[in-house]
Amino acid sequence: MPTDYLQKILTARVYDVAQETPLELARTLSLKTDNQIYFKREDMHSVFSFKLRGAYNKMASLTPQQLKRGVICASAGNHAQGLALSAAKLGCRALIVMPTTTPLVKVEAVRARGGEVVLFGDSYTEAYNHAVTLEKKNKLTFVHPFDDPHVIAGQGTIGMEILRQHAGPIHAIFIPVGGGGLIAGIAAYVKAVRPEIKIIGVQTVDSDGMARSLKAGRRVTLSDVGLFADGTAVKLVGEETFRLAKLYVDEIILVDTAAVCTAIKDVFQDTRSILEPSGALSVAGAKAYVERAKGTRKPIKNQTLITIASGANMNFDRLGFVSEMAEVGQSREAVFAVTMPEERGTFARFCKLVGDRNVTEFNYRIGDERAAHVFVGLQTSSRDESGLIAKNFEKHGYNTLDLSHDELAKVHIRHLVGGRSALAQNELMYRFEFPERPGALMRFLDCMAPNWNISLFHYRSQGGDVGRILIGLQVPKKEMKAFRLFLGNLGYRYWDESENPVYKLFLG
Repeated sequence: MPTDYLQKILTARVYDVAQETPLELARTLSLKTDNQIYFKREDMHSVFSFKLRGAYNKMASLTPQQLKRGVICASAGNHAQGLALSAAKLGCRALIVMPTTTPLVKVEAVRARGGEVVLFGDSYTEAYNHAVTLEKKNKLTFVHPFDDPHVIAGQGTIGMEILRQHAGPIHAIFIPVGGGGLIAGIAAYVKAVRPEIKIIGVQTVDSDGMARSLKAGRRVTLSDVGLFADGTAVKLVGEETFRLAKLYVDEIILVDTAAVCTAIKDVFQDTRSILEPSGALSVAGAKAYVERAKGTRKPIKNQTLITIASGANMNFDRLGFVSEMAEVGQSREAVFAVTMPEERGTFARFCKLVGDRNVTEFNYRIGDERAAHVFVGLQTSSRDESGLIAKNFEKHGYNTLDLSHDELAKVHIRHLVGGRSALAQNELMYRFEFPERPGALMRFLDCMAPNWNISLFHYRSQGGDVGRILIGLQVPKKEMKAFRLFLGNLGYRYWDESENPVYKLFLG
């Protein structure tokens, strides 16, 4: 019942360590979207995240005996910092298990507050399972990052503050979702007091456990999760948070990495603050919500939209990637492979067809006496425009492949155009993704059989969540069974690109 959590939230002991964070109007973003968008600045806590609310509220409920033995948690970083600060405040030991993919800034922040850090696993779920083992071994008290009534109530104080700070009409509150503690707490309070306000969760397309669970009517375990928005990279949502989400959440919106990076830029332009990816999820979701309604009978205009700026624990070395992806999110790029006859004037005529469009990339290499291949990127105003451009090129006699949605082309081929070799016979071409952490690339190479010849290798560090490799391999036919076993045991995502037409056109 909402009244149960209403009482828990009203009596939560968060203000021993937390402050009431500002609710700020985002003037620039509001003008862009024709709405009044507000940021609830949870990034302004001393640990740069909302997580200390729930962590401290839980620890404040423990007995002196439990505090004396110490506490343990599993966390991607922000809950860990909240727990470490709370433990220091209450004078108890804090052992924190963090995924090996956790940004270093969060690991160091936990250690700086006196927390003992154990790095284990690639995701929150793997870290959690290890923490449960250590809990029993060391007789510690487990403080769950989201699936606990005291933690949920602590996060729910954010909803209480929002309604106190903004007495006027509110159309919707947008909330980042990982395990569900934040949205469960805010939703339980808001729906008890102002049920007309929409509660909208936001997740990344590759960490959408709550969205899938609500659709299925049961908790769904993801086989893997995207790691860019590491604070919400949860394979299985909480049991209690899922129960509350079913009752009070109106919908879940999914956004991609480019949208999140653009949202980070949006917040920076309004506040000069830099949010971490999970911290900007709600802003990306609010923008997607407004965009979705454009052109419909019920556009979202002149509405008050509240977004939870949930955290700012960003690794500095990720900013280059964020900046690059923000440009992708703001301006759409269409990518093409164009074949043109090797005739005088053909190249100039093609350039005239491109016209005054902004060219993002242009790679040309002579092919043979009959034809040449061009890899060209053009800035577009909509997702559907690439198809129209391709048809126009075809109409004027240029054979064209639209590669705008081809990961092989966008991530790798654009950096390799013009490279063919007569030695690369019977070549297999595979694309891989692996967690971007020390040793991951060497593990990949060490797992390969020494007699598999590498005919092509492309890797470029982008400062993102995963490393991306394109590799050409010459594997003896008698060892194909061993190769397939290698693929299965490696544990990295992979795609067979051997028949991809863009590979055959430029490299095959």
